[in-house]
Amino acid sequence: MLLAYPWPALPAALVLTLLVSALGFIRTDYFVSLGYGFSIALLAVAFPLAYQPQLDLFTLAQSGLLLAYGLRLSSHLIARERQPSFARELEASKERSRHIKGGLKLVIWVSVAALYVAMYAPALISLSARADGADLSSLPWGLSVAALGLALEALADWQKTQFKKAYPQRFCDTGLFSMVRCPNYFGEMVFWLGIFVSGLSAYASLLDWALALAGLICIQLIMLGSARRLEFKQAERYGDDAEFRGYERRVPILLPLVPLYSLKNLKVYLG
Repeated sequence: MLLAYPWPALPAALVLTLLVSALGFIRTDYFVSLGYGFSIALLAVAFPLAYQPQLDLFTLAQSGLLLAYGLRLSSHLIARERQPSFARELEASKERSRHIKGGLKLVIWVSVAALYVAMYAPALISLSARADGADLSSLPWGLSVAALGLALEALADWQKTQFKKAYPQRFCDTGLFSMVRCPNYFGEMVFWLGIFVSGLSAYASLLDWALALAGLICIQLIMLGSARRLEFKQAERYGDDAEFRGYERRVPILLPLVPLYSLKNLKVYLG
């Protein structure tokens, strides 16, 4: 193998994510948007190539799902920026990040690059364990969950895109959005839970567990923060709409079938 785990694979992974997420120096929000998607995609190509002689169907499928995730997310973000209905949000995002300069940008850059390595860690650990001959019985189970999450997120993003083309000034409450207000965030949470589960039979050290858990916990907290932020944003935009207020009271915010309708008072989250 070209890159043994943990050394030099982890430093190499960090170098790759630092290079890609440096897009954030062009525009700050790229640290956590295009830098995120393209970092995951690059890792999902680079390390399977490094471990290519030891790849099997399931480790290849694991890498394929991560590659599909990263490319789909990045292409969706690029396409979304071209939509007239997103223009106001794009300007607001640029305004929010104007104060992020100098040392703070460096901290964000290194932090998100390290996070992307931790999120990818279950796949890297699985590749290394398979190369050592380990039986990775958790892979098919975790990949099934991850595939479901990816499908949910992709479908939710597509449904909202199509809805906004027809009704740019209205909140989306059709399709998956009739069951949960943030189905795309829910799908992302399910996807990364599946990636974590896929590596369970490969985790063999405290470092393995620390990396995998750090990645999982951080992305779940980020999704909670994203849903909370969207709740405030929608309340500001649609708060005077009686139909929207009824939708808020009727449809759970993040978890389908769980009667949780607001995250405004949430204290533990990221983002």
